Order: sequence, then structure tokens, then C-alpha cells
Amino acid sequence: MLVLRPVELADLPRLQKLARESLVGVTSLPDDSERLREKILDSCASFEKDVEGHGPENYFFVLEDPATQHLVGCSEILATAGYDEPFYSLRNRHFTSASRELNIEHGVPALSLCHDLSGHTLLRGFHIDAARVRTAHSELLSRARLLFIAAHPGRFSATVITEIVGYSSDDGHSPFWDAVGKHFFDLPYVEAERLCGLQSRTFLAELMPQYPIYVPMLPQAAQDCIGSIHPDGQEAFDILEREGFETNSYIDLFDGGPTLHARTSGIRSIAHSQCGLTQPGPVNDARGSYLVSNESLTDYRAIVADLDYIAGQPVTLDAAMCTALKVTEGNPVRLIAL
Repeated sequence: MLVLRPVELADLPRLQKLARESLVGVTSLPDDSERLREKILDSCASFEKDVEGHGPENYFFVLEDPATQHLVGCSEILATAGYDEPFYSLRNRHFTSASRELNIEHGVPALSLCHDLSGHTLLRGFHIDAARVRTAHSELLSRARLLFIAAHPGRFSATVITEIVGYSSDDGHSPFWDAVGKHFFDLPYVEAERLCGLQSRTFLAELMPQYPIYVPMLPQAAQDCIGSIHPDGQEAFDILEREGFETNSYIDLFDGGPTLHARTSGIRSIAHSQCGLTQPGPVNDARGSYLVSNESLTDYRAIVADLDYIAGQPVTLDAAMCTALKVTEGNPVRLIAL
């Protein structure tokens, strides 16, 4: 049984192994022990902090096999994007020009540097072992973050966003970066993403053009990247799309990947999850698979479980499930069907 839980400092060596295997463009998971150590300590402090609203807190989760102590994935919630520094992105909107004399009105799509998305809660850092892709464990890794938000709504914004990694080739070549970013930095795409993961995107964004970039003037290969998804990022997109997330007019600064957004209250796993009290016992007639979490903060746990659940009734969990979730009789749990 795999369990999702908050990261711990002891996870550092295993977490760095995941970072080495992660997709280029997942800048929130850098392959650097000191930076990862800082992220872990920051996350531990965030879980311990008593807060009244969403601030700079960062909640980092790992997916573990407790029997082997092997980490197979990680994911993250940043309570407020752009809290300490602007959260930069590119806004893709039409500029309309018109001539009364010629009776012509023409709209041209253009990309503008902005930090409109600062202030929203950000889902990031999703990475799962290749053997677990498109399994219930991918759903657990992504959606258990939403159950955590549901259990602790005061810690998060009314809107949630996430950036999906855009297209790049197997050798790390990004047509969008080559057409836009590379003109302002003497850096290949992979190196720009690495620096962003180690430091921040601010120093890079500040060197980007401050005037609109007209899309038709870009090479066709770069235009095709706008809003496109890297094949390895498709699952992350699909899971959140089923949760009610939608694309908007914003794209990633470096690779042109899409940004998804949703009202927090309307996200499926938040709006439709149900709570019940734990009833230890055998699960004799499982009728469905569920994501199940406890309602804890520092001891948050979530699993996938086959249950015989009836809404409004106690939630029967066997001994292994109770142990994994750190719950006993009468403790509240939250669940939603897979």
C-alpha cells in the first residue's frame, strides 16, 4: 500500500533521486541537494505554522511504500504564488487594430510579460515513477493535495492554478525558448530551467522583453508550442482537467506550456469529497475504489482503498488502512471516488 505524506528531512537522498528522473521544466524539483534541503525545511515549517490565511507556505508531499521506504513520487502546493516575488507568466491575448478609411479591423495575438497570476494557490512539483504512470497512484499523488486543501481551506486562495510543462524534444530542445527566450539570454532551454529551479524565475523574467511579442512573427515551430503539452506532462493535465480545471490565456514563460485554473470551491475533489468517522473492521464487500485521507495537518496521510462505503455512514477501514492513515475509531476521514 502506497501512502502520501508530508516530506521529511530524512527523505532528502531519495528525493534527489526523484529529481534526477523528473521532466525538464519541473523547476520546483531541482537536482540540487542544498536547494532540496531548503525546500524540505520550508515545507516542514509550513505544516507546523499556525496561520489565519494563505501566505508563503509551501506544502511538499511524497508518495512512499512504507514496507520498503521507497519514494515513488512527489507533489507540492504553494499557498500563494508570487507572495515574496512576482510570479511571472506570458499573457496570450489579441491586439485589435482598425482602419475606418479602409474599413478593416484586424486582431493579432500577442504575448505580454505579466504577473497577473500572483496571489493564487499554485500546484506544482508533480512527479511519479514511470512504472506508476496512469495508475490510481497518479490520481492519489495529484488529487490528495486537493483533499488537503479541502481539509484546511483557510490556508489557501479562492483560486488554484498550475503550469503544465510545455513541449521540448527528447534532447531538451524547446522551439518556443529558441524563438523567444534565447534571444535575451545566451542559455539553452535546459540550463534556463535549471537556473530557475535553483534560484527563481524573477531574474530571468526581468530580462525578458517588456513589450508585446506578436505571435505571427514567431517561427511556426514556436507558434505550435503555445499551449502545447509535453507528452510526459499529459497525465498531470488530464487528471486536473477531470477535476474541473480549465486553460486560460496564460502560458509558461520558458516553454509556452498551458496554465490551468479553477475556483477552489468548484474543484471536484473539494466540492464532492465526503467526510465520515472511522470504523475499524474488515472490508468484506468492497464496491468501489476511493482516495481516502485523514483530516490532520502535520500528520496528513492519504491512500487508495477499496471500500464498501455508504454516504452518511461510518467509513469501515481495515487494520492496514487505519495504520497507513494514522486513524483510530471515531477519527474523521475524507474520501472521494476514483
